[in-house]
Amino acid sequence: MTVTLALSVNGSRLNRSIAKLAEIGKLPGGGVSRVAFTKEDLLARKLVESWMREAGMTVRIDAAGNTIGRYAGLREGAALATGSHIDTVPTAGHFDGVLGILAGIEVVRVLHENGVRLEHAIETIVFTDEESTVIGCKAMAGNTVNNPEYYRRSDGTSIETCLAQIGGDWSKIAEAKRHPKEIVAFVELHVEQGGVLESTGDEIGVVQGIVGQYRLGVTVTGRPNHAGSTPMHARKDALVAASQMVLAVNKLGVETPGEQVATVGYLTVWPNATNTVPGKVEFKIDLRDLSKTNLEELLSQMKLEFQAIASATKTEIEITELLHVDPTLAAPKIQNAIVEVCQELGFSYRHLISRAGHDAQEIGRFTDMGMIFVASRGGISHAEDEYTSPEQCTQGANALLQTFLKLDILYAKGDR
Repeated sequence: MTVTLALSVNGSRLNRSIAKLAEIGKLPGGGVSRVAFTKEDLLARKLVESWMREAGMTVRIDAAGNTIGRYAGLREGAALATGSHIDTVPTAGHFDGVLGILAGIEVVRVLHENGVRLEHAIETIVFTDEESTVIGCKAMAGNTVNNPEYYRRSDGTSIETCLAQIGGDWSKIAEAKRHPKEIVAFVELHVEQGGVLESTGDEIGVVQGIVGQYRLGVTVTGRPNHAGSTPMHARKDALVAASQMVLAVNKLGVETPGEQVATVGYLTVWPNATNTVPGKVEFKIDLRDLSKTNLEELLSQMKLEFQAIASATKTEIEITELLHVDPTLAAPKIQNAIVEVCQELGFSYRHLISRAGHDAQEIGRFTDMGMIFVASRGGISHAEDEYTSPEQCTQGANALLQTFLKLDILYAKGDR
């Protein structure tokens, strides 16, 4: 199957759109701050919505506040969808999430300008609050927590208020759920947020899946005592125990066969005094892997080693699960379509996994999912100096366009 090479995105227009959106929430250092539900987020949403309409899309906002632009197809019903987010971390760059949204709009602009309608409709979705609660994509997958207090903002603002100001409605959140008959496939274009593509020199990353995660809180309790008068053999030193546990986590990540990562990035000590044997330590663990089985085995082995360390150090431990997200595999058919597009467009590519979470992770729980990565300079993201070149953004958008053209034919045949 040959892609329609005559169709390509307007790279200059796409990159102008990226620069224009970056003016909303612009920081003195050149970065962007558009935290979800702030005035900057609202202004950006309005701008993106206007671009959707100009591109020939109808626009609606669902109960979760997701902005959904739809370009009608020749058939009623199911759509090929793309999208990402425009909310940011407090200090961000121009590309995280934004590229996926604006490339989706650019794809529709090209089709509209050329009078092309696919068999399927195309939807471009701005998901709500990806950088914090991921409520938008979770609601679309039917996986929200049925408790508004879970989503209360750090400043005390309720989720009811937040959703209302962007056109959503917490009381109808269940109505945001979508089904495979509505979205037959979802493809998200995103900057890699890592350094693999830059290190290999490849232009496109064909994502195999998005890793699952466990985040755990661990409390180690010993006995605080005088550092001078307490013999070494008589101590119940919580920090010594915690230190051994941190090393055990790292060892599991390094020595276990697989592609897992295991991190301890947070630790507090009490009473945190030089002349006192530490009585309590709290630390947090981040475990990630694409293999659900491997994640479960890592967790089980870690707990066994922690118990042994606690026994040897005469301390007690408590482990609390803070987050559990299952991995989501990209559909082989979508991966194959992206590979074929790269070969036909002459883009170098490599298969890789996403170690960061994305909206596609939740959408892939109810329909076929795929992701296209383009390089991040220095592997940097969630920072003001995040950078992907205009040429790389254009290549990614062209890969998205041609992938949609290819998938439109495949899914129209009922080849799911």
